[in-house]
Amino acid sequence: MSGMASLTLYGRTWCHLCDDMRAALEPLLVEFGVQLEVIDIDADASLEARYNEWVPVLVFEGVELCHYHLDEARVRSALAAHPAGR
Repeated sequence: MSGMASLTLYGRTWCHLCDDMRAALEPLLVEFGVQLEVIDIDADASLEARYNEWVPVLVFEGVELCHYHLDEARVRSALAAHPAGR
């Protein structure tokens, strides 16, 4: 997969579920060669209002793939369907 594809993880620095999802994503990042952008929602009032109780939220290509816990099957499917992942 090209360096242009990336997942976005919206979370908080003090959130253990965010840490867990980030760790669970590591093998997929390596397998598909994608980057992970981690965004602290507490640094942006609009993101905090949007995602407050939902973090962590994982987004790919503008689509929310999962929140709270990693849905590996859904993430794998989304990455495999991306043109660079074929």
